[in-house]
Amino acid sequence: MRLGVLDVGSNTVHLLVVDAHRGARPLPAFSHKAELQLAAHLEDGDRLSDEGERLLHDFVDEALQVAEDKGVEDLVAFATSAVRDAANGEEILERLRDRAEVDIAVLSGEEEARLTFLAVRRWFGWSSGRLLVVDIGGGSLEIATGIDEDPDVSLSLPLGAVRLTRDWFTGDPVPADEARKLRRHVRAEIARHVGEVARYGPPDHAVATSKTFKQLARIAGAAASSEGPYVKREIRHGDVTEWAEKLAQMSPTERAGLPGVSERRVPQLPAGAIVADAAMDLFGVSRLEVCPWALREGVILRRLDMITG
Repeated sequence: MRLGVLDVGSNTVHLLVVDAHRGARPLPAFSHKAELQLAAHLEDGDRLSDEGERLLHDFVDEALQVAEDKGVEDLVAFATSAVRDAANGEEILERLRDRAEVDIAVLSGEEEARLTFLAVRRWFGWSSGRLLVVDIGGGSLEIATGIDEDPDVSLSLPLGAVRLTRDWFTGDPVPADEARKLRRHVRAEIARHVGEVARYGPPDHAVATSKTFKQLARIAGAAASSEGPYVKREIRHGDVTEWAEKLAQMSPTERAGLPGVSERRVPQLPAGAIVADAAMDLFGVSRLEVCPWALREGVILRRLDMITG
């Protein structure tokens, strides 16, 4: 069947069209996306601005037309941290339901972590043993660990790269004192939850998903995305620590010149690197393997399980 997944993320809003059926790998057929950076449009007590809502409405209209043009039979739509945290998020989604007749479900942070974990488990398989999965989004950090398809523990912390950049930095390059304050804050937030994960024992395989980790891995020398999804990509903690310090000191222009860094994500990369460094350090991970599948694929897999199971 041809399935469409509309992902309203904190950074990117993305329609992914796949051909999929139970027992087979979902095959991407078409992708339509825009970096709306909705998390940066939260204002006035964490309300999504009128401009943010307009951008979202316009993209949803485009996405629904693309889905129709591409012959999508079933459309699954979901929203993550930016809409979840917005005080007016439900109002905005209700207006979308009334105007565009699309029902966008709001995923909890724990659901995000669980679905991302499912995608990673299916990608690497049972031979990976106990998995630790770390995902840095625009609004939140998700962490999950387990030996089955459902994790033993799934956490979501308000440590997304866009959120932290907006709330903690006043300039770019990042003032040194602000980088230090953010580092302390991030480590204190993560440290509160280390015991919840560590009690299940060390992972056999530690995995990263998300654009932040992919960009950090590419900066540190991993293969370019053009080489395909089956090339093994890893990132070492030592490299993350080094780049977390360098990126904050670099100008936006210098960051934009690094391999694999998209222009729209240049401002948030220092905060994302600080979170990545803290997570790897506090969970005792010396290296992470980058998985090409993440939340969208988890949603697809769960949908297929529900339809054909």
